[in-house]
Amino acid sequence: MNGAAPANTASLLKGLGYLTSSVSVVLLATVSLKAASENPWLMACLAVGAAASIAGMFLRWRSHRLEQKEDGQA
Repeated sequence: MNGAAPANTASLLKGLGYLTSSVSVVLLATVSLKAASENPWLMACLAVGAAASIAGMFLRWRSHRLEQKEDGQA
């Protein structure tokens, strides 16, 4: 073995990393919610920004899973 993590472990870690990032987006949005609620534009930006960030992480994770499937690792 060359010390590299098995594909399953690497994939699990990548998934956990994206999940952790998504949770942090929710937490940061929660902290900003009070100030953003005073202005409809700020609230819209906060909601769209948080949703876009989480969607982007999902798309990166999904592309990783598709690449694994193409390589025969999944």
